[in-house]
Amino acid sequence: MFIAPQNTDLLLSEAQKEELYVKLVEQINKDFTYANESVEFPISISPIDLKMQLHEKIYRLIQFKFAEYLNLLYIIDVSEEQIKKLDGSDLVELAEQVTFLVLKREWQKVWFRNRL
Repeated sequence: MFIAPQNTDLLLSEAQKEELYVKLVEQINKDFTYANESVEFPISISPIDLKMQLHEKIYRLIQFKFAEYLNLLYIIDVSEEQIKKLDGSDLVELAEQVTFLVLKREWQKVWFRNRL
């Protein structure tokens, strides 16, 4: 049964432990491409750099390209219910929380695909 890690660092650590970190990065790149938001995280990117760069990208989308941000969430299939629960008063904090939700959903896809 899939149980999502409780924060970004634990999630990235688990992806590495399960030897699925590269697949996670590939999944993120693929979904961003589908959403026409080009990011090309190298598969050799460190977890901390992935976390920071993904956070920055999401922050910029929220701030400057909101329609594209919503499209990205739709493509990745982040729960609308979870997004609505977030406090949007601080954009940096919001982007951090959304980054975790994006990573969690992408990890779920990779994890399930590798269990079949």
